[in-house]
Amino acid sequence: MFTGLIAAVGTIESGASTAAGARFVVVSPWTDLEPGESIAVDGVCLTVARAGGNGRFEADASTETLARSTLGRRGPGDRVHLERALRSSDRLGGHFVTGHVDAVGTVVGASGAGGGSLGLTVRLPEELMRQVAPKGSIALDGVSLTVNEVRGEELTVRIVPHTARATKLGEARAGQAVNVETDVLAKYVARMLGGVPGDGVTVDLLERCGFTKP
Repeated sequence: MFTGLIAAVGTIESGASTAAGARFVVVSPWTDLEPGESIAVDGVCLTVARAGGNGRFEADASTETLARSTLGRRGPGDRVHLERALRSSDRLGGHFVTGHVDAVGTVVGASGAGGGSLGLTVRLPEELMRQVAPKGSIALDGVSLTVNEVRGEELTVRIVPHTARATKLGEARAGQAVNVETDVLAKYVARMLGGVPGDGVTVDLLERCGFTKP
């Protein structure tokens, strides 16, 4: 579990295909990483397979992860957002981010919003829009953001000056692909209300929950 507050921007040193997907070597600022711990890389939860005291760590990504996220397009020299897993004693400054990317979105507009902030408009796959609401939370490349506006298959967020400086989002341009994770609560609500074919709130479900027919 993560918060969407990016702790560092690291660099992919290398990537190699494996029978199960790919193994990446990532350069981070942390020298105390342990094998088995979780790290969000551009919003994708990966498990440290090997770690050195020099900040480098190795992590595997499955073929499913490569297909569903931008990691399948990443290579040596690419910069990536990094966040270590949430501890129970940490402040929850963002929102609950699982690191399970839903899909890849596309930046369709980026413009200055004044005071060093930036406005981003991102197009999402149609099936995800049920899980997005104005003033709700969303993670783009692992960054916790508040949705300002929803229109059709697009949403708009504001990147405050600190986030623009501390993450790659300050450099976002039209056409750029970003990893998208919708709010975990929105996923359950969408399913309950019929976001999945064959599911939804039915009379039978209400009766099982103790409600009676009018």
